[in-house]
Amino acid sequence: MRLKQKIKVLIVDDSLLFRETLSREISKDPDVEVVGTATDPYMARDMIIKLKPDVVTLDVEMPKMNGIEFLKKLMPQYPLPVIVVSSVSKNILDALDAGAVEFVTKPNFSRTGGMNSFVNELIVKIKIASTAKVGNLKKDYAPIKAIANSGVNTMNMIIAIGASTGGTDAIYAVVSRLPRDMPPIVIVQHMPPVFTKLYADRLNNTCELEVKEAEDGDVLKPGRVLIAPGSYQMRIVKRGTGYIVKCTQEEKVSGHCPSVDVLFSSVAEAAGKQSIGVILTGMGKDGAEGLLKMKKKGAYTIGQDEKTSIVYGMPMVAYNIGGVEKQLPLEKISDEIVRVLSK
Repeated sequence: MRLKQKIKVLIVDDSLLFRETLSREISKDPDVEVVGTATDPYMARDMIIKLKPDVVTLDVEMPKMNGIEFLKKLMPQYPLPVIVVSSVSKNILDALDAGAVEFVTKPNFSRTGGMNSFVNELIVKIKIASTAKVGNLKKDYAPIKAIANSGVNTMNMIIAIGASTGGTDAIYAVVSRLPRDMPPIVIVQHMPPVFTKLYADRLNNTCELEVKEAEDGDVLKPGRVLIAPGSYQMRIVKRGTGYIVKCTQEEKVSGHCPSVDVLFSSVAEAAGKQSIGVILTGMGKDGAEGLLKMKKKGAYTIGQDEKTSIVYGMPMVAYNIGGVEKQLPLEKISDEIVRVLSK
């Protein structure tokens, strides 16, 4: 489906060969127009002011100023969708924290089809990023008090969260405000391998809760958060009086692996009304059907609202098909979870 206007893209990378290759390849898409290329952040700043691109692709390691420092200076003055294109994995999460909406890892040129796969992924993410609302989620979220005498048996409850584009910030905004005495939490964030562990480790270092990348057979425990590993489908399975996770390498579902639909559907079957489902910012519809299944089984379901979503796709579809019981701005979701558990 052709877009009404081409998406104007600025490419920022210090490699001449990579800039020219990227410009040539993504320009083949009829909906994308490369309006310029820049070799460093200072040139990029001038071109952003002059060309007003819709989306910027940005390398992390560059001369004069690295991409993360550039993002920190750029976003407060010129908030626009930025996709990080880098092979430096540990810095990508820093770039997302600094305001980038998406990332794509640079291709392995020794692998057959690596460049084609990379270009296809980047074009998809450019189109997603062009619809993103940036600059509205960088807030401070004060910790809330731990649940006291809630009357809820937290060991029998499960909280399931799903997100995609913009989800790293959104998940942090929710999980970082939750107290330590929470029921087990299971999360799918659309991310490739390696990055899910990096993200889990980062959350673990900044939250009250224990956060780890899930491994097959992990036990769900109060105070523990399990992040689905990249390229694995994660399901919840009843085991005795509790639950474990099953992580298996499978085909994509709803276009993703891990898939929010897979997780939510398993929670619906295993936990039913003893669960809370939360769907956050993201493009597409992954998680919408699964959240509806949870609601039909008696779970309490929450959807992020349009105003605070970077991309109002997944929560919109879930809301439109009747899967969302309560729609809320991001900053109120943690409080709502605690309120429901405290009944």
